[in-house]
Amino acid sequence: MTNPDSTEPASARERLIFALDVDTLDEAERLVKQLADRVGVFKVGPRLFTRVGSLVFDLIHGLGSQVFLDLKFHDIPASVGAAAKEAARHRVKMFTIHALGGSTMIREVANQLAKTTLVPGASPPIPLAVTLLTSHSPEDVRALGFEQPVPELVERLGQMAVRSGAGGIVCSGHEVRELKAVLPPGCVFVVPGIRSPTDVAGDQSRIMTPAAAMAEGATYIVVGRPIRDAEDPQAAAERMVDGIAEGLEARGGS
Repeated sequence: MTNPDSTEPASARERLIFALDVDTLDEAERLVKQLADRVGVFKVGPRLFTRVGSLVFDLIHGLGSQVFLDLKFHDIPASVGAAAKEAARHRVKMFTIHALGGSTMIREVANQLAKTTLVPGASPPIPLAVTLLTSHSPEDVRALGFEQPVPELVERLGQMAVRSGAGGIVCSGHEVRELKAVLPPGCVFVVPGIRSPTDVAGDQSRIMTPAAAMAEGATYIVVGRPIRDAEDPQAAAERMVDGIAEGLEARGGS
């Protein structure tokens, strides 16, 4: 299974995902209201979801925006399949699963989504496989027991995940070009670890600028702290969109 809607996002803005990594619904509401017309999708991760639950989905949808649920499901197939059905019920655009959960788990996700009755007009969510976290350095990967170099391991996990039913991959921008060469057309590539040249890397070890990530072939980029912690979050988001547009132009606009 590939992206159920293989059409590329129509604008540079729609390709920008803002990571809504805050602690309260009030903080989330402030940022969504500030940024709804400047970003395409809001990412909800464990930090906010554990605090406020699905209320944040209502907030984001109520302001006309879309949700990327980033909980990185990794459990027995039946549990993750059930979670996928709930993600569809909440009308999320995309959600994450761990490729390390294996092919049986990913196939169950695809099977459950295929059987889920959706709200009329809603598209099924895209299950995105996380291969390796962008915070993982080569030393971290070796410590986990993997002897393969990071690019080879990411490629193997990505091929397995898409072959099993994932609609896209979450990966470092440094891995997109190689993955696009071996994965089917229509596969979605979501790239976190995005920093402008002047941004602090923080806990990310495999980072890339928005222009470079797009030039490499990213479908979407995920940006959190460089926008959230900026003195002017709206201006920071606009700079990221400008970088996306620059990268798209470098690769021919596709």
